[in-house]
Amino acid sequence: MDFKPGLEGVTAVKTALSKVDGEAGRLIFRGYEADELARKHQFEEAVHLLWYGTMPTDDELSKLKEELKKNRKVPEKIVTLIKELPEDMEMMAVLRTCISALGYDTEWPPKPEEAIRITAITPTILTYRYRLMNNQEVVSPNNDLDHVANYLYMLRGEEPTKDHTDALNAYFILTAEHGLNAATFTSRVITSTQSDMFSAITGAIGAMKGPLHGGAPSGVMDMLDEIGSMDHVESWIRKKLENDEKLMGFGHRVYKTMDPRSEALRDITSKMSENDEWLALAKQVEKRAIELLEEYKPGRRLYTNVEFYAAAIFRSIDFPSPLFTPTFTASRMAGWCAHIMEQGNNNRIFRPLAAYTGDE
Repeated sequence: MDFKPGLEGVTAVKTALSKVDGEAGRLIFRGYEADELARKHQFEEAVHLLWYGTMPTDDELSKLKEELKKNRKVPEKIVTLIKELPEDMEMMAVLRTCISALGYDTEWPPKPEEAIRITAITPTILTYRYRLMNNQEVVSPNNDLDHVANYLYMLRGEEPTKDHTDALNAYFILTAEHGLNAATFTSRVITSTQSDMFSAITGAIGAMKGPLHGGAPSGVMDMLDEIGSMDHVESWIRKKLENDEKLMGFGHRVYKTMDPRSEALRDITSKMSENDEWLALAKQVEKRAIELLEEYKPGRRLYTNVEFYAAAIFRSIDFPSPLFTPTFTASRMAGWCAHIMEQGNNNRIFRPLAAYTGDE
C-alpha cells in the first residue's frame, strides 16, 4: 500500500481557484497574480473573482458590496450567545460556536448567498466579542465603509486611516486563499458528505484553530521587540544563528523563494515605513537576516514568509494580538466558501484508505 503520512504529495482535488507555485514564488487566483491583486484591488474584488470566476464589473462590485453590508448585523440570539460564552473562551472557539449557531437554515449545494452571510458577519462577531471582553461598548457596522475599513472601524470606534485600511486590505487579499491546506481540505471533506456550508466552515475554523496551522505572527513581534533597534540587528541575528535557533517569520513549507505575499506586503507598507520606526526596523531585519541565513545555511533558500510582514502590519496599526488568527480566518472565509461551492458543484465523497497495523 502506498502510504503517504498526512497525505503529503497526494493530489486529492482538481480546482480552478488557486495555484501555489513554491518553486517560482507565485500565488495565482483564477489566472491573476495574488500579489498584483493586493497592490491594485479591493478585497471585495478578490472575493468576486474567487466565488464567481471573474473580476467584477462596476455594477457587480457595487452589488456584492451592498449584499455584504446587508449581512453584517449580528442577530440578537447570537449577541446573547457572544455575551454568555465563558470569559476565558478563546476567540477562535467563540467564532466557531457562533458560526455553528447561525447554520440552521441551509441548502444543498452551497450557495453564494450563504458565503456572503458568513463572510460579512465574521468581523462583526469578532469585534463584538473583543470589545465586550475589554469592557467597551460594541460598535455597530458602518455601511458607508467597505469590508476591511468597517472591520477596523468596529474594532476601534473610529474611521481608520487610508494607510491602515490599504495595508489590512492587502493582507486580506493575500491570505484569502492558499490551495488545499488543512482547513480548506477539512471544509471540502465535510462538504463532500452533502453537509451544509455552515458545518463545513465550522470544521475549517476548528482546523485553523490548531497552532500548527493558523498560528500567529506573535513570535515575529516578540523577535522584533527583542532586537529593539537598528544597532542590535546584526549581533542579535548572528547570535541566534550561531546557537542554531530559528528566526521567526523566515522559511515556508511550500515557497522555496520569496513568498509573494510577503513581498507584496513589504511593497505596500513601504510608504508607511518612512514615518514608522517599527516597519523600518522590520525591513532592516528582513534584509540582514536573508543575507546571514545564506551565510550560515547556504542553499537552504530561507526568505520571509507572510507572517513576518503580517506582524509588522498588525503592530504598525496597533492591532490586538488576540485577533491575529481570527483576522486570518476572517480573510480566509473567502477561499473556504469558494472551495465549498466548487466541491458542491462537482461532488464526490472523500474516502481514503487506512493501513491496518493491529493484530490479525
